[in-house]
Amino acid sequence: MILSCNSCGKKFVVPDNAITASGRMVQCGSCGNKWKQFPLKEIAEKKATSNPKPKKIQTPKTTNKINKISKPKKIKSTVVKKQREISLYSPEYLAKKHGIKINQPKQLKIDKKDKEVYFGFYNSLILFIFLIISLSRILYFAQDLIIFYFPISEFYLNYFFESIRNIFEIWKNLISY
Repeated sequence: MILSCNSCGKKFVVPDNAITASGRMVQCGSCGNKWKQFPLKEIAEKKATSNPKPKKIQTPKTTNKINKISKPKKIKSTVVKKQREISLYSPEYLAKKHGIKINQPKQLKIDKKDKEVYFGFYNSLILFIFLIISLSRILYFAQDLIIFYFPISEFYLNYFFESIRNIFEIWKNLISY
């Protein structure tokens, strides 16, 4: 017997004697959906017998008793449903299949930690570059005063400013090309 899952549509082969006349609970190995499966032969027979043409019963006109015509009972049949259009991660599906309840937060509470402003890498880099440029400008304007008090520093200051001029020349050449 071939069974088809109502949720995901996956088909499974099951021995005919595994499903009794009273039905059996089966579970899809793919999506975990559970349902009660009845033998397919009995379902077909019940469908055929459940819709007979109603016979007209003639009642004698002399009796005052009302004869009731018994209607055949409707039998539920398992019909292969279309695939669901519900997401596997929707709150409804998770609550039904897995017992996971997701509460939508009404309003997020903002702690003091969330209000803190972090300095970050790029802000640190900009501050570092600004400090280097500021210090080099201070050294440039105070160069004569520093050399007057520390004569040995003249060689180092000249070398520093020559290196900075070389860096600017390299940068200008890169930009111009």
